[in-house]
Amino acid sequence: MIHMPRFLQQLQLLLLLVLLLLLLLLLQLEQNIPTTFAFSLTAPSSAGATPPPSSSSSNSNRRVAIVTGASRGIGRGIALELGTQGFIVYCLGRTTTTSISSSNTTTGSSRDNATTTSITSTVWNQSLNLTIEAIAEQINNTNGGGMGIAIPCDLSQDGVIEGIIERVSKEQQGRLDVLVCAAYTVPTSSSSSSSDNLRDDFWNQSMDTWDAINGLGLRQVYAACRCAAPHMIQTATKYAESLSSTTTTMTPLICLISSFGGKSYTFNVAYGIGKAAVDRMARDMSYQLAKYGVATASLYPGLVQTEANLQMVKDGTWDSVSGNLDLSQGETPRFSGRAVTALLSLSHKELMKRSGSVQVVAELAKELDFTDTNGLQPPSIRSLQYLLPNFVFPQLEKETGQPVPDWIRTNVPDIRIPWSVFSAFGPPPEMVDNR
Repeated sequence: MIHMPRFLQQLQLLLLLVLLLLLLLLLQLEQNIPTTFAFSLTAPSSAGATPPPSSSSSNSNRRVAIVTGASRGIGRGIALELGTQGFIVYCLGRTTTTSISSSNTTTGSSRDNATTTSITSTVWNQSLNLTIEAIAEQINNTNGGGMGIAIPCDLSQDGVIEGIIERVSKEQQGRLDVLVCAAYTVPTSSSSSSSDNLRDDFWNQSMDTWDAINGLGLRQVYAACRCAAPHMIQTATKYAESLSSTTTTMTPLICLISSFGGKSYTFNVAYGIGKAAVDRMARDMSYQLAKYGVATASLYPGLVQTEANLQMVKDGTWDSVSGNLDLSQGETPRFSGRAVTALLSLSHKELMKRSGSVQVVAELAKELDFTDTNGLQPPSIRSLQYLLPNFVFPQLEKETGQPVPDWIRTNVPDIRIPWSVFSAFGPPPEMVDNR
């Protein structure tokens, strides 16, 4: 059988996509079709977000959150936004302002005495003050009345997260409203005896890559959820009367930070497995927690301007790592935080409807009407507004040698690709052999 050369197949697909775009633009002009479409298997809800409850001077009336990985990145942004809503936020992370000896570090719980803590420190951590103490202090200084509590810890050590959750429960009389699992590690040559490349073939990577990605990013997420669930069930039971209110929401939420890598190939095999497993964890937990009034969510940020990504831009390594993506158009970590607080502001009934599902930060922004810190609402990664300029147009220009006209670039509609189609997207063409 004769097969069409792969580059011709790609070019044919790209041209079809452009023709589809032109057709959609014509239909929009002629029939006044809205520029935003969302394809979903479930009908969109008409229920809107309700204001979060006001904070109280009494800690017994304040909602309590635990955020892992809170010293920097997405975890830091979420911790800060929870603070603006009056939460007591326990900020967990490895980076601290003080030098902590592994021989005498404890987290304040009797179950922690046998655990050790590994504290990280880099030049950019120090220069940007990316520490647990710094984010706790920032929360304490917000106008929302939040309280930040710093807990330096190494969550890769078994037993640490259990000890911390027990401590929080004891200090807050059993109350735990929110658990956000944002802690994550990326394997580097310094952490792997075989100097694994993040984008290498899986058979050329050692098990260190798997352990670095899925030890903290999957195993310890499960450990945190397992230990937190009874306390969150207790919280939901205690505030059951508030759950039926349309103006005040006390619904406990477990939020797992995942990524589009759970739906389509990204970086490597271990990464995709881990993110898909996190998504499945949120879904399967929701089945068992539903009857207790505890919600779960798997949160998908887009391209995020984390401190590490911004540092790669300064170092000149970002383009090669990201494939020349424009980080200046990325989301800030606080955008993810605003997504979490928007979910928490929903009525109990509406939040429970979403329980167990994937929630895309950019899509939530448009649905629940919130913006990033710059006042904008960036497109979802599965939107044509993101996919065409970042992937299709560059490939088309490469194949044809001609630039895509500006009038096409500036008129791409916000049409979201269905998950079934998005999940079928494979790796970049250069990774696939011509067959």
